[in-house]
Amino acid sequence: MRPSELLIPTPAGLYCPPGDFHIDPVRPVGRAAITHGHSDHARSGHAKVLATTETLDIMAIRYGSDFTGERQPVCYGETVDINGVRVSFHPAGHVLGSAQIAVEHKGLRIVVSGDYKRRSDPTCATFEVVPCDVFVTEATFGLPVFTHPPDAEEIGRLLHSVEQFPERTHIVGAYALGKAQRVIGLLRRHGYEKPIYIHGALQKLCDYYQGLGIDLGLLEPATVDRGGRDDFAGSIVIGPPSAFADRWARRFADPISCFASGWMRIRQRAKQRGVELPLILSDHSDWPELTQTIRETGASEVWVTHGREEALVRWCELNQIRAKPLHLVGYEDENE
Repeated sequence: MRPSELLIPTPAGLYCPPGDFHIDPVRPVGRAAITHGHSDHARSGHAKVLATTETLDIMAIRYGSDFTGERQPVCYGETVDINGVRVSFHPAGHVLGSAQIAVEHKGLRIVVSGDYKRRSDPTCATFEVVPCDVFVTEATFGLPVFTHPPDAEEIGRLLHSVEQFPERTHIVGAYALGKAQRVIGLLRRHGYEKPIYIHGALQKLCDYYQGLGIDLGLLEPATVDRGGRDDFAGSIVIGPPSAFADRWARRFADPISCFASGWMRIRQRAKQRGVELPLILSDHSDWPELTQTIRETGASEVWVTHGREEALVRWCELNQIRAKPLHLVGYEDENE
C-alpha cells in the first residue's frame, strides 16, 4: 500500500479512505479522530469522535456535553479497529490528553503527531517516539532560529522579577488549556508555594486538572471587586492573553506584563504586545527537537502539516528523507 492510499489531505483535513475517518478535521465529519483539545484541532459537530478520555472531557468543558453525537474514549497504547485499519494513540507531550495517532494498514504505519513537545511537563504525559514508515509532523517552530531555552531558566526569570519588585503584580498571559496549567506546575516545581491568582476563564480547566490529581497548589480568583489594587502586590496572576486587552488587567497594582509563549523569542512580537517580561515557554517542539524526532522515528518519508513547512521539508531532503508539505489550512496558534 502506498502512503497516499492510507491518508490523503482534503479540505476537511487528513482523511483515511479505507477507514473512512478524518484526523483533526476542520469541519464537521462523520467520524473524527482527535489528537488534542485545542480549538484548531478539536471542533464540535462531528457525528462520532475518537480521542483520549481527557480530550473528550476537555471538549465537553469547552463546547458543552453535546459537542458530538457519539464519543469513543481510547487509552494510550490501545489499538482500535476501524473498518480494518488499526488506530492507536500515543503520548504527544503537548497538553493533557494530547496524542499522536498511529494508523496502520497492510504493513504500512503512518504516525500523525498533532502538536507535540519533547520537554518534561508536570501536567501531561511525556512524548513517546513511535517508529513508523511515514511521520506527519507539525512545524510551528520549524526554523533553525527557534531554540527554546530551558524551562527552569524562564521560570527563574519570573521568580527573580517577583522578588525584585515585591510592590508590583506580575500578570502572566498564558493560554487557557495547557500553557496556564504548565506555568502553574512549573512554578510549584520550583518552590513557589504562595497562592496563584487566576482569571475566571481558567477556572474550569484548572479544576479539571486538579480533579485528576495534578497538583496546582492553592489557586484563588483574580478579582479585585472585593478588595483594592494593592491586595495583589507581589503576587502572580495568570490569565488568557485576550484578557490583557480589557479593563481586567488594569485593576492590579502597577502590573508587570508577562507572556508565556515560544513566540517571545521574537523581540518584535513582545514589543507589539507591550510585554515587559517575555517568557519563552512553548508547548511545541523547537527546531532541534523537530529534527531529532524525525530521526528517531526512523521514517523514510515525512509530511509537514502546518507551520514553517518549507524549511523542515528542505532539511529532510538534505538528509536523504523524502518529504513534502501538506498545506493544510485551519490550524492556528490558539494553543501557543
